[in-house]
Parts: sequence; C-alpha cells; structure tokens
Amino acid sequence: MSIAQTIRPHLPYLRRFARSLTGAQETGDAYVATLLESLVSTPSDFPTEVPPRVALYHLFLRVWNSVRLATPNADDVQATVAVAQRRINSISSLPRQAFLLVAVEGFTAAEAATILEVGEKDIESLLDVAGQEIAHQVATNVLIIEDELLIAMDLETIVTSLGHSVQDVATTKSEALAAVKRQKPGLILADVKLADGSSGLDAVKEIVAEGDVPIIFITAYPEKVLTGARPEPTFLISKPFQRETVMAIISQALFFDTKAHLRPAAA
Repeated sequence: MSIAQTIRPHLPYLRRFARSLTGAQETGDAYVATLLESLVSTPSDFPTEVPPRVALYHLFLRVWNSVRLATPNADDVQATVAVAQRRINSISSLPRQAFLLVAVEGFTAAEAATILEVGEKDIESLLDVAGQEIAHQVATNVLIIEDELLIAMDLETIVTSLGHSVQDVATTKSEALAAVKRQKPGLILADVKLADGSSGLDAVKEIVAEGDVPIIFITAYPEKVLTGARPEPTFLISKPFQRETVMAIISQALFFDTKAHLRPAAA
C-alpha cells in the first residue's frame, strides 16, 4: 500500500488537529500541506515501525515544531475563533499538543508519548500543566458520585490538582440529589452502581432534568450507560482508569461544554 493510501483515512482528523493547534483553518491546512509536500519529496521519512496514524501525527508535529509559517492577523483570528479555541491557544505549546492528542484525538498516553518523543510519565506531567492552565480559565466546583472510598479519594486528588474544588462526595442517589440542592455543581463525576443499590445514572437523570451540567461517567459497567437513551454521555471513563485519562477528560468536558456552570472568580 502506498503512503498516500495509508494516510488518506487519517487526513481529515489531522486537519482538525492542525486547526485546533494553530487556531486558524488557513494556517492549520498550510501546515498539513507542508507535511504532505515533505512526504512526496522524501517518502522514506514515514515511519513504518509504529501505527500509521501515530506516524502521521508524529511527522506533523515535527513540521509544526520546526517550521514557522505565516499566520493570519491576530485580530482576524480573535474575531473568528470560538471561545474554546481561544482557550486552547492560551495553553503552553507542548502541554497543548499533549492535551489535544489525548483529549480530542483519542490517542493513548503511550501513543501520545511516541508522537511527542517523550516518556509516558512526561505525558502525565504535560496533561497536568494543561489541566491547570485550563482550570485557571474555567475553574469550577465538582460533585463526585462514588461509593468506593479509595476511588473517591483518587478522584478528589485529581480534581483538586487541576485547580477545581470538590463541593461534595455522594455515595448514594439521595446524597447526590441533596448535594445538588445545596449547591449546583459545575461538573459531575458519576459512578453507576452506588452504595445502597441505587443508581448514579438515575441520579444524573434527575439532576439534568433540572438544568444542564457536564457529566463524566466513571464506571466498570459502560454497557449500562451506553444505551442510546438520555443521558447517554459524551464523556465516559471505564474503570480501572488512568490518572492522565481522567485529567484530560475533565479538562475536555469543561473546555468544550459551553453549558458548564462555572463558579464566580474569587474576590
């Protein structure tokens, strides 16, 4: 199979990544075109020892980090780029690359490490930096619905390390509903099976009936959530989870969900 045939299925996603990374369609497409021109002239540069999509993104970021193309006028970009994109642009370069690779493009930490030529532990650190920079913009209060103490503690640590606050930890449906009545959360992390046999899914259904809030399900039973019925989640993490995955998805949920209810900035 030729290189053109190998990379063709991945090019639409690479263009999406390039546009998000650069903050402008024209510039992102120009970087992709530069990569393709390079591959035409030196096809031997395309790595064959890793999956083609990993190889393609790896080569693209080599171009991005080594070539500076002309960019549109900053005022023009500001006028046309969405709020989420402007937030992406404010994240430091390497953490931004790691965040987009994991949270948006769906690469594993190991694949992202290969693409960026860093270690897996470095990816965790980069996501941590990205998460903190994101939290500086969209810091919010988080409700954790989880009946396993150690898992709840792990989630609390992740949430607070990103600069968010944990408003409550609920172990049952009734506790979750009571917590929401006391204070509306900006984000909910919810398990499905709870301590008293109640359902986190049922709790979330009642919560979202009263108003929109970003939900991340963290469960060992994803099949119970992916049913096609509301509130089928945009964000779902399977147990056992990796810390960097939770960090990336929390940041993604708050970054791209315009219905996130953010807490007022401290006076």
